[in-house]
Amino acid sequence: MKTNPLILIAILFFLFSCQKENQDCEISEEVQAIKVNLKIENLEDLLFEAKGQEDIDYFLESHPDFSTKYLQQDLYPSKEALISTLAEIPKDTLMIELYQEVKKEFSNFAEIEKDLEIAFKHIKYFYPNFQVPKVYTFVSGFTSDIYLDEEMLVIGLDYFLPNEHRFQPPEMPEYIARRYDKEHLVPMIITAISSVFNETDLKDNTLLAEMIYYGKAYHFTKSMLPCTPEKLIIGYTPEELAACYSNEDFIWTHLIEEEAIYETNPFNIRKYTGEAPSTDIISPDAPGRVGRWVGWNIVDAYREKNNIGLVELMAEKDAKKVFMQSAYKPRQ
Repeated sequence: MKTNPLILIAILFFLFSCQKENQDCEISEEVQAIKVNLKIENLEDLLFEAKGQEDIDYFLESHPDFSTKYLQQDLYPSKEALISTLAEIPKDTLMIELYQEVKKEFSNFAEIEKDLEIAFKHIKYFYPNFQVPKVYTFVSGFTSDIYLDEEMLVIGLDYFLPNEHRFQPPEMPEYIARRYDKEHLVPMIITAISSVFNETDLKDNTLLAEMIYYGKAYHFTKSMLPCTPEKLIIGYTPEELAACYSNEDFIWTHLIEEEAIYETNPFNIRKYTGEAPSTDIISPDAPGRVGRWVGWNIVDAYREKNNIGLVELMAEKDAKKVFMQSAYKPRQ
Protein backbone atom coordinates (compact mmCIF):
# COMPACT_ATOMS: atom_id res chain seq x y z
CA MET A 1 0.00 0.00 0.00
CA LYS A 2 1.25 3.52 -0.65
CA THR A 3 3.23 5.18 2.09
CA ASN A 4 1.00 7.97 3.34
CA PRO A 5 2.65 10.80 5.29
CA LEU A 6 -0.77 11.72 6.63
CA ILE A 7 -1.45 8.30 8.11
CA LEU A 8 -1.20 9.56 11.69
CA ILE A 9 -3.79 12.24 10.92
CA ALA A 10 -6.01 9.57 9.35
CA ILE A 11 -5.76 7.39 12.45
CA LEU A 12 -6.56 10.28 14.77
CA PHE A 13 -9.49 11.29 12.57
CA PHE A 14 -10.73 7.71 12.53
CA LEU A 15 -10.52 7.35 16.31
CA PHE A 16 -12.39 10.64 16.75
CA SER A 17 -15.05 9.51 14.29
CA CYS A 18 -15.57 6.23 16.16
CA GLN A 19 -15.90 8.10 19.45
CA LYS A 20 -18.42 10.51 17.94
CA GLU A 21 -20.28 7.59 16.32
CA ASN A 22 -20.90 6.02 19.73
CA GLN A 23 -21.81 9.33 21.37
CA ASP A 24 -24.42 10.10 18.72
CA CYS A 25 -25.86 6.59 18.71
CA GLU A 26 -29.53 6.22 19.60
CA ILE A 27 -31.93 3.29 19.69
CA SER A 28 -35.36 4.24 18.38
CA GLU A 29 -38.37 4.06 20.68
CA GLU A 30 -40.02 1.59 18.29
CA VAL A 31 -37.12 -0.81 18.67
CA GLN A 32 -36.85 -0.32 22.42
CA ALA A 33 -40.54 -1.18 22.79
CA ILE A 34 -40.14 -4.59 21.17
CA LYS A 35 -40.34 -7.46 23.63
CA VAL A 36 -37.82 -10.28 23.33
CA ASN A 37 -37.58 -13.33 25.53
CA LEU A 38 -33.84 -13.53 26.09
CA LYS A 39 -32.56 -15.87 28.75
CA ILE A 40 -28.92 -16.88 29.02
CA GLU A 41 -28.14 -20.15 30.79
CA ASN A 42 -24.61 -20.89 31.99
CA LEU A 43 -24.42 -24.60 31.28
CA GLU A 44 -20.76 -24.78 32.26
CA ASP A 45 -21.90 -24.37 35.87
CA LEU A 46 -24.19 -27.40 35.63
CA LEU A 47 -21.31 -29.51 34.39
CA PHE A 48 -18.52 -28.35 36.70
CA GLU A 49 -20.74 -28.25 39.78
CA ALA A 50 -22.22 -31.69 39.16
CA LYS A 51 -21.82 -33.99 42.16
CA GLY A 52 -21.93 -37.15 40.13
CA GLN A 53 -23.33 -38.89 37.07
CA GLU A 54 -26.91 -38.45 38.26
CA ASP A 55 -26.50 -34.66 38.12
CA ILE A 56 -25.04 -34.90 34.61
CA ASP A 57 -27.91 -37.15 33.54
CA TYR A 58 -30.36 -34.54 34.81
CA PHE A 59 -28.39 -31.82 33.01
CA LEU A 60 -28.73 -33.70 29.71
CA GLU A 61 -32.40 -34.53 30.27
CA SER A 62 -33.27 -30.92 31.03
CA HIS A 63 -31.43 -29.64 27.92
CA PRO A 64 -32.20 -32.18 25.17
CA ASP A 65 -31.42 -29.70 22.36
CA PHE A 66 -27.96 -29.08 23.77
CA SER A 67 -27.36 -32.78 24.26
CA THR A 68 -28.55 -33.77 20.78
CA LYS A 69 -27.18 -30.96 18.64
CA TYR A 70 -24.17 -29.55 20.45
CA LEU A 71 -22.84 -32.61 22.29
CA GLN A 72 -24.00 -34.88 19.43
CA GLN A 73 -25.25 -37.59 21.76
CA ASP A 74 -26.09 -39.88 18.83
CA LEU A 75 -22.38 -40.28 18.05
CA TYR A 76 -21.83 -42.06 21.37
CA PRO A 77 -22.54 -45.78 21.79
CA SER A 78 -25.08 -44.92 24.47
CA LYS A 79 -26.27 -42.07 26.64
CA GLU A 80 -24.35 -43.63 29.51
CA ALA A 81 -21.15 -43.35 27.45
CA LEU A 82 -21.72 -39.61 27.00
CA ILE A 83 -22.44 -39.19 30.71
CA SER A 84 -19.28 -41.04 31.57
CA THR A 85 -17.23 -38.85 29.23
CA LEU A 86 -18.70 -35.63 30.63
CA ALA A 87 -18.15 -36.84 34.21
CA GLU A 88 -14.37 -36.86 33.61
CA ILE A 89 -14.23 -33.18 32.60
CA PRO A 90 -14.72 -31.68 36.11
CA LYS A 91 -11.96 -33.97 37.34
CA ASP A 92 -9.40 -32.65 34.86
CA THR A 93 -7.04 -30.16 36.51
CA LEU A 94 -6.58 -27.99 33.41
CA MET A 95 -10.30 -27.95 32.65
CA ILE A 96 -11.05 -26.91 36.22
CA GLU A 97 -8.54 -24.08 35.91
CA LEU A 98 -9.97 -23.04 32.54
CA TYR A 99 -13.48 -23.02 33.99
CA GLN A 100 -12.35 -20.89 36.94
CA GLU A 101 -10.63 -18.39 34.65
CA VAL A 102 -13.73 -18.15 32.47
CA LYS A 103 -15.91 -17.46 35.51
CA LYS A 104 -13.54 -14.68 36.59
CA GLU A 105 -13.53 -13.02 33.18
CA PHE A 106 -17.30 -13.37 32.66
CA SER A 107 -18.43 -12.75 36.23
CA ASN A 108 -20.59 -9.93 34.88
CA PHE A 109 -22.47 -10.83 31.71
CA ALA A 110 -24.78 -7.81 31.80
CA GLU A 111 -23.15 -5.86 28.97
CA ILE A 112 -23.13 -8.83 26.61
CA GLU A 113 -26.75 -9.62 27.48
CA LYS A 114 -27.72 -5.99 26.86
CA ASP A 115 -26.02 -5.94 23.45
CA LEU A 116 -27.64 -9.25 22.46
CA GLU A 117 -31.03 -7.93 23.52
CA ILE A 118 -30.56 -4.76 21.45
CA ALA A 119 -29.54 -6.83 18.44
CA PHE A 120 -32.46 -9.25 18.78
CA LYS A 121 -34.90 -6.35 19.14
CA HIS A 122 -33.58 -4.83 15.93
CA ILE A 123 -33.84 -8.16 14.11
CA LYS A 124 -37.46 -8.58 15.22
CA TYR A 125 -38.16 -4.99 14.15
CA PHE A 126 -37.07 -5.79 10.59
CA TYR A 127 -38.10 -9.46 10.64
CA PRO A 128 -41.14 -9.87 12.96
CA ASN A 129 -41.14 -13.65 12.52
CA PHE A 130 -37.63 -13.98 13.90
CA GLN A 131 -37.55 -16.29 16.90
CA VAL A 132 -34.98 -15.44 19.57
CA PRO A 133 -32.88 -18.57 20.09
CA LYS A 134 -32.17 -20.15 23.45
CA VAL A 135 -28.77 -18.85 24.52
CA TYR A 136 -26.39 -21.11 26.39
CA THR A 137 -22.82 -20.55 27.49
CA PHE A 138 -20.36 -23.38 27.91
CA VAL A 139 -16.68 -24.12 28.46
CA SER A 140 -15.89 -26.27 25.45
CA GLY A 141 -12.22 -26.98 26.07
CA PHE A 142 -11.50 -25.09 22.84
CA THR A 143 -13.60 -27.39 20.68
CA SER A 144 -16.33 -24.94 19.59
CA ASP A 145 -16.47 -21.14 19.65
CA ILE A 146 -20.03 -20.43 18.50
CA TYR A 147 -22.76 -22.91 17.63
CA LEU A 148 -25.87 -21.47 16.01
CA ASP A 149 -29.07 -22.85 14.56
CA GLU A 150 -32.63 -21.52 14.36
CA GLU A 151 -33.44 -22.54 17.93
CA MET A 152 -30.19 -22.46 19.86
CA LEU A 153 -27.05 -20.38 20.31
CA VAL A 154 -24.13 -21.83 22.28
CA ILE A 155 -21.19 -19.60 23.18
CA GLY A 156 -17.90 -21.30 24.01
CA LEU A 157 -16.71 -18.73 26.53
CA ASP A 158 -13.18 -20.13 26.73
CA TYR A 159 -12.58 -18.85 23.19
CA PHE A 160 -13.29 -15.28 24.27
CA LEU A 161 -10.83 -14.84 27.11
CA PRO A 162 -8.58 -11.76 26.77
CA ASN A 163 -5.89 -11.95 24.09
CA GLU A 164 -3.14 -11.76 26.68
CA HIS A 165 -4.59 -14.60 28.77
CA ARG A 166 -2.44 -17.71 29.17
CA PHE A 167 -5.31 -19.86 27.91
CA GLN A 168 -5.66 -19.37 24.14
CA PRO A 169 -7.24 -21.44 21.37
CA PRO A 170 -4.54 -23.86 20.19
CA GLU A 171 -3.24 -23.51 16.63
CA MET A 172 -5.28 -20.38 15.97
CA PRO A 173 -3.18 -17.74 14.18
CA GLU A 174 -2.58 -14.55 16.16
CA TYR A 175 -4.20 -12.35 13.51
CA ILE A 176 -7.45 -14.28 14.05
CA ALA A 177 -7.11 -14.87 17.80
CA ARG A 178 -6.81 -11.14 18.54
CA ARG A 179 -10.48 -10.62 17.68
CA TYR A 180 -11.60 -13.49 19.87
CA ASP A 181 -12.39 -11.46 22.96
CA LYS A 182 -15.37 -10.11 24.86
CA GLU A 183 -15.73 -6.97 22.71
CA HIS A 184 -15.99 -8.90 19.46
CA LEU A 185 -18.33 -11.61 20.77
CA VAL A 186 -21.74 -10.09 20.03
CA PRO A 187 -20.80 -8.65 16.59
CA MET A 188 -19.46 -12.10 15.68
CA ILE A 189 -22.76 -13.70 16.70
CA ILE A 190 -24.90 -11.23 14.77
CA THR A 191 -22.73 -11.57 11.66
CA ALA A 192 -23.32 -15.32 11.86
CA ILE A 193 -27.08 -14.76 12.19
CA SER A 194 -27.01 -12.48 9.13
CA SER A 195 -26.50 -15.53 6.90
CA VAL A 196 -30.13 -16.52 7.55
CA PHE A 197 -31.31 -13.36 5.78
CA ASN A 198 -28.46 -12.85 3.29
CA GLU A 199 -29.82 -13.97 -0.09
CA THR A 200 -27.24 -14.75 -2.77
CA ASP A 201 -27.05 -16.14 -6.28
CA LEU A 202 -25.27 -19.47 -5.88
CA LYS A 203 -24.46 -19.47 -9.61
CA ASP A 204 -22.41 -16.29 -9.28
CA ASN A 205 -18.94 -17.37 -8.20
CA THR A 206 -17.11 -14.09 -8.80
CA LEU A 207 -15.03 -12.14 -6.32
CA LEU A 208 -17.60 -9.35 -6.63
CA ALA A 209 -20.38 -11.68 -5.45
CA GLU A 210 -18.32 -12.68 -2.41
CA MET A 211 -17.45 -9.05 -1.65
CA ILE A 212 -21.13 -8.07 -1.78
CA TYR A 213 -22.13 -11.05 0.37
CA TYR A 214 -19.74 -10.04 3.13
CA GLY A 215 -20.66 -6.39 2.64
CA LYS A 216 -24.30 -7.21 3.28
CA ALA A 217 -23.34 -9.29 6.32
CA TYR A 218 -21.42 -6.39 7.89
CA HIS A 219 -24.12 -3.89 6.93
CA PHE A 220 -26.70 -6.13 8.62
CA THR A 221 -24.59 -6.39 11.77
CA LYS A 222 -24.07 -2.63 11.93
CA SER A 223 -27.82 -2.11 11.49
CA MET A 224 -28.58 -4.47 14.38
CA LEU A 225 -25.82 -3.01 16.57
CA PRO A 226 -25.81 0.68 15.62
CA CYS A 227 -23.74 1.65 18.66
CA THR A 228 -20.97 -0.84 17.90
CA PRO A 229 -17.84 0.59 16.22
CA GLU A 230 -17.16 -0.78 12.75
CA LYS A 231 -13.69 -1.98 13.83
CA LEU A 232 -15.40 -4.54 16.09
CA ILE A 233 -17.76 -5.63 13.33
CA ILE A 234 -15.06 -6.36 10.76
CA GLY A 235 -12.41 -7.26 13.31
CA TYR A 236 -9.72 -4.76 12.30
CA THR A 237 -7.47 -2.81 14.61
CA PRO A 238 -7.99 0.98 14.55
CA GLU A 239 -4.71 1.30 12.66
CA GLU A 240 -5.77 -1.25 10.03
CA LEU A 241 -9.12 0.42 9.49
CA ALA A 242 -7.55 3.88 9.28
CA ALA A 243 -5.06 2.57 6.73
CA CYS A 244 -7.89 1.15 4.61
CA TYR A 245 -9.64 4.51 4.56
CA SER A 246 -6.40 6.35 3.77
CA ASN A 247 -5.65 4.00 0.87
CA GLU A 248 -9.18 3.31 -0.36
CA ASP A 249 -8.43 4.77 -3.79
CA PHE A 250 -5.26 2.68 -4.08
CA ILE A 251 -7.14 -0.51 -3.14
CA TRP A 252 -9.97 0.17 -5.55
CA THR A 253 -7.62 1.09 -8.40
CA HIS A 254 -5.90 -2.27 -8.01
CA LEU A 255 -9.20 -4.18 -8.08
CA ILE A 256 -10.31 -2.38 -11.27
CA GLU A 257 -7.01 -2.37 -13.15
CA GLU A 258 -6.49 -6.08 -12.46
CA GLU A 259 -10.16 -6.80 -13.28
CA ALA A 260 -10.11 -8.71 -10.02
CA ILE A 261 -13.78 -8.25 -9.21
CA TYR A 262 -14.65 -10.64 -12.06
CA GLU A 263 -12.23 -13.30 -10.84
CA THR A 264 -13.80 -16.78 -10.51
CA ASN A 265 -10.82 -18.86 -9.40
CA PRO A 266 -11.51 -19.73 -5.72
CA PHE A 267 -7.79 -19.69 -4.90
CA ASN A 268 -7.41 -16.14 -6.24
CA ILE A 269 -10.64 -14.97 -4.59
CA ARG A 270 -9.30 -16.11 -1.22
CA LYS A 271 -6.35 -13.75 -1.69
CA TYR A 272 -8.78 -10.83 -1.37
CA THR A 273 -11.40 -12.09 1.07
CA GLY A 274 -9.88 -15.03 2.94
CA GLU A 275 -8.40 -15.05 6.42
CA ALA A 276 -4.79 -13.87 6.26
CA PRO A 277 -2.50 -11.49 8.14
CA SER A 278 -2.45 -9.23 5.06
CA THR A 279 -3.82 -8.92 1.53
CA ASP A 280 -0.43 -9.43 -0.08
CA ILE A 281 -1.79 -9.37 -3.62
CA ILE A 282 -2.53 -5.67 -3.09
CA SER A 283 0.17 -4.79 -0.57
CA PRO A 284 1.92 -6.38 2.43
CA ASP A 285 0.56 -3.44 4.42
CA ALA A 286 -3.08 -4.10 3.47
CA PRO A 287 -4.92 -6.01 6.22
CA GLY A 288 -6.38 -9.39 5.40
CA ARG A 289 -9.94 -9.69 4.06
CA VAL A 290 -9.74 -6.22 2.52
CA GLY A 291 -12.10 -7.35 -0.26
CA ARG A 292 -14.82 -7.77 2.39
CA TRP A 293 -14.22 -4.22 3.60
CA VAL A 294 -14.59 -2.84 0.05
CA GLY A 295 -17.76 -4.89 -0.36
CA TRP A 296 -19.15 -3.28 2.81
CA ASN A 297 -18.50 0.17 1.36
CA ILE A 298 -20.22 -0.76 -1.90
CA VAL A 299 -23.26 -2.08 -0.04
CA ASP A 300 -23.46 1.06 2.13
CA ALA A 301 -23.31 3.23 -1.00
CA TYR A 302 -25.94 1.12 -2.77
CA ARG A 303 -28.46 1.36 0.04
CA GLU A 304 -27.90 5.08 0.58
CA LYS A 305 -28.04 6.01 -3.12
CA ASN A 306 -31.15 3.94 -3.86
CA ASN A 307 -32.94 4.62 -0.55
CA ILE A 308 -33.99 1.00 -0.03
CA GLY A 309 -34.88 -0.79 3.18
CA LEU A 310 -32.71 -3.33 4.95
CA VAL A 311 -35.01 -6.26 4.18
CA GLU A 312 -34.96 -5.42 0.48
CA LEU A 313 -31.18 -5.08 0.58
CA MET A 314 -30.66 -8.47 2.22
CA ALA A 315 -33.02 -10.11 -0.30
CA GLU A 316 -31.12 -8.74 -3.30
CA LYS A 317 -29.24 -11.61 -4.96
CA ASP A 318 -27.77 -9.71 -7.90
CA ALA A 319 -24.28 -8.63 -6.84
CA LYS A 320 -23.62 -6.91 -10.16
CA LYS A 321 -26.79 -4.84 -9.75
CA VAL A 322 -25.72 -3.79 -6.26
CA PHE A 323 -22.31 -2.78 -7.60
CA MET A 324 -23.57 -0.93 -10.68
CA GLN A 325 -26.32 0.96 -8.85
CA SER A 326 -24.09 1.85 -5.92
CA ALA A 327 -22.05 4.29 -8.02
CA TYR A 328 -19.33 3.49 -5.53
CA LYS A 329 -16.25 5.69 -5.56
CA PRO A 330 -13.43 5.80 -3.01
CA ARG A 331 -13.65 8.74 -0.63
CA GLN A 332 -11.15 11.50 -1.28
